[in-house]
Amino acid sequence: MNLYFRLIWLFLWRVRHSGNIGFLDTSSISYRALPTDCDINFHLTNSRYPAFMDLARTYMLADMGLLKKFLKLKWMPIVNAAEFTYIKDIKPLAKFTIDTKLVGWDEKYFYIEQRFVSERGLHCIAHLRGVFVCDRRQVPIETLVTAANYHGPAPELPPEVVKWKEFLQVKKQQNT
Repeated sequence: MNLYFRLIWLFLWRVRHSGNIGFLDTSSISYRALPTDCDINFHLTNSRYPAFMDLARTYMLADMGLLKKFLKLKWMPIVNAAEFTYIKDIKPLAKFTIDTKLVGWDEKYFYIEQRFVSERGLHCIAHLRGVFVCDRRQVPIETLVTAANYHGPAPELPPEVVKWKEFLQVKKQQNT
């Protein structure tokens, strides 16, 4: 339930006061781990990480100045795959920041890296692969990049994302 309040807060306040970052810059948003976000082990429960990441990606689009534009175009983001590496726990009431960055794209997907960081250091790093859809059809990556007014070359994907992408292809081949 508290994520609904955070979503409302995001749209009513944070989006209006978001910065103006570049297409390949890092967006940062801070939260506090409330007791309702924590599990019986007294740390942020694993199911909260993806929920916070959804909010942080929405904020990133606002930070880039693309949220209103994409909503008007009825482009909706869909996460196709995600991988998480948990490094250390986030304790109740701890303040943490989620750093979100578009690290690249290929002919079909865009790739995002998200990091949970606090004064204690790095807590979790996650990579996501996704697309935007409109009327049940994928928005081509070239259209997305052009709509974002980015005219440079696609950045080279980080080595860990390249390996993860290969792993996803192996999993896909095994299940067909």
